[in-house]
Order: sequence, then C-alpha cells, then structure tokens
Amino acid sequence: MEPPAFHPCDEAVISTNDDASNCKRSAVKLGYWKDDFLSYFVRSPDRKAPEINRGYYARVKGIEMCIEKFFKKTGDKCQIINLGCGFDTLYWRLRESGHMISNFVEMDFPTVTAKKCYMIKRNKILLEKIHVEDGEVRLSSTDLHSTNYHIVGVDLRNIDEVAVKLQQSEVDFSIPTIFLAECVLVYIELPNSNNLLKWFAGNFQSAAFVNYEQVNMNDRFGEVMLNNLRQRGCSLAGVEACVSLETQISRFLNCNWHGARAWDMVQIYHSIPAAERARIERIEMLDEAELLMQLFQHYCISVAWIGDLFQDIEITVEKRLSSLNID
Repeated sequence: MEPPAFHPCDEAVISTNDDASNCKRSAVKLGYWKDDFLSYFVRSPDRKAPEINRGYYARVKGIEMCIEKFFKKTGDKCQIINLGCGFDTLYWRLRESGHMISNFVEMDFPTVTAKKCYMIKRNKILLEKIHVEDGEVRLSSTDLHSTNYHIVGVDLRNIDEVAVKLQQSEVDFSIPTIFLAECVLVYIELPNSNNLLKWFAGNFQSAAFVNYEQVNMNDRFGEVMLNNLRQRGCSLAGVEACVSLETQISRFLNCNWHGARAWDMVQIYHSIPAAERARIERIEMLDEAELLMQLFQHYCISVAWIGDLFQDIEITVEKRLSSLNID
C-alpha cells in the first residue's frame, strides 16, 4: 500500500493541537476541572471566552464519562489507544487516580509526538509516572515505549504504518480496547478514515470507539465554522460524516462496527450531574448564551463497539432539560 502524500492541510491540522491544548489549559486554570499535568505541556495560555471554556469542559467531561462506563465493565484489564493524541494528559491523570491499565498507546503526526517525547523526557514527574519498576523506557526522536505507555509518530492514513506501530507498542488484539479520537477523523479523507475504521473492526475482538467531533455541518452556523477553518488553511476533509448524528452512526456501521450511538453536546452537557453543572456555571458568567448553545449543537460524541461487552453503553440525559443557566 502506497503511503499517502503529505497534504498541504497537514500543517494546519497539526497546529490545531496547540489551539486545543491552550483552550484546555485556559479552562483548567479557572478551575473547570483538575489536571495537574497539562501545565508541563502548555505554559501560559491566553484566557479564552467563557463559552469556549465551558465547551471544552463539556468535551473533556463527556469523554471521561464514557471511559468511566467502560472501566466498570473491564476494570484495568483493557487498552486505550488515543488517536491524534496531541498533548492530552489522560494517561497521567489515570495513573494519578490509581488506574494501571494493561496498555496505553498514543498516536499522532511525528511532528507532534517529537515535541511530546521531548517534554516527557525533560520532566521528572512525567517520566516517573510512565516508569514501572523493572521496566525499561526506550526513546527515539518521535517514539517512546515503556512497560504500559507508548507514544508513536504515525500518519493514520497509512494502515501499514499504523499496524507496525501498534505491534511495536505491544498491543494485544484480544483484550478490550478503547479508541479515543477528538476531532481527528474529520481531518482525514473519508476513504482513508473508513479504511482505518474497517481495519480496527477486523483486527480487534472487543472494542469501543469514542469519537468527538463536529455535527450538523450543513446549516448556516456549520458553513461559518467551515469557512473559518478554510481561512486558516484547514479543510475538514471528512466532513461528509458530520452532516447529522445519523451520518456519524452510519460511518461506523458501514465500516463493520457492530453498533453505534451518538449524542450532540447539548445532550452530553445535560447528562452531567446537576450539582457539577451548577459548580462550573458559577465560574464565569456567559454573555453569549446563544453562541454556547450553537456550539453544543454542532459537536457530538459517538460511541461505536465491536463485540458484546460495550453494546449497552448509554448516556443518560435528564428528561426535563434544565436551562444552561446562561441568562
């Protein structure tokens, strides 16, 4: 299989990691959620608008809720494969909370993983968390391998390269595996992302895929979002799958996943316990109430599964949706 050529948009896609990391750090500094490790990757972020902070809170909290549901079924005997990982700190947060899962693999463009490897290498606290007694840490310019943590540089459009990197990361295809992707598939041309999803479906015996990205992109607000990204040199190559919740679900079913569900971020937000919502809503007042609602309506979380273990995963949304407390 011929590796895909480097696309002119790739640099713009790579830069989205810096944007997302800065937005998360802005929200963490204000107390939306606790992350003691993000500051090692992002030093001094600009303060973001309240609707951006709250939107990133919902994104992080929604993915965490999915992971917690998976852990109730698997315990720590599972793998997490974080696609387009950027500067995500999930591995360190899991270790801090007492989880020692079987294997954790992070994948991104080599440009991104090289930066992350460098930051890990020069930070004692980050290194200590990935070092397991009697274990060895092997490091190259773009890849790092330890006992149960691996970060590898890879182009996700190249299936052969993905397969090699997973093998190098000692992935066990027979144990429950959770794939995470935050705004990753949308930047990959649909035939390539479909090939990736089909390969995962054909090689893992028990798996779940948590996908956070855009939805409802065929309305006026969606068009504005697309145009803003294009002006930054970043086209959403896979936007065809982001037309509706139904297209988000069907992308997985068409790629041989056994089932899928999807919720927009309004629903995800209202699945967060009311007391927790009330806490974060006191952090900042929102001037742009309508903008937050529009943002929530244009992002979603999809969950797909292979095998029977994860098929009953559900997000419970309050029957009477409370207001977003933004008046």
